[in-house]
Amino acid sequence: MPWKECKPMDERLRFIARLLEGEKMAPVCREFGISRVTGYKIFDRYKACGLDGLYDRSKAPYRQANKLPFQVERAILGIKKEFPSWGAPKIRDKLIHDYPMIPLLQYTVPRLVKSYVGGYTTKNPMDRYRSKDLYIIKH
Repeated sequence: MPWKECKPMDERLRFIARLLEGEKMAPVCREFGISRVTGYKIFDRYKACGLDGLYDRSKAPYRQANKLPFQVERAILGIKKEFPSWGAPKIRDKLIHDYPMIPLLQYTVPRLVKSYVGGYTTKNPMDRYRSKDLYIIKH
């Protein structure tokens, strides 16, 4: 006998149908193998959103905690385009002077400028190899 294939949406529909017929929450939850908290959550979503509330929801966060606002990012990159020779400390000082209401942490501007420039490059390519050799010798 083949296994029965069941989809979560179908199971939730069956669950809601049983509750709407008048059955009690605890026995229906026991039969479906879910907790009463989950059962009430499914039922409340159905009451609030209808059938759309029964679909799986995305678990992705609504916002990123360390993401800069678009306007601040655009201001930083605009200053970098206007003054390409400026480093992160100068750009941060100009932003603090021009827009004192924007709170900028010390590492915010360098992180953005470094990714925009493609990393900090040295003028002499051999400096990179020398610094690695000194690191290996020291440790």
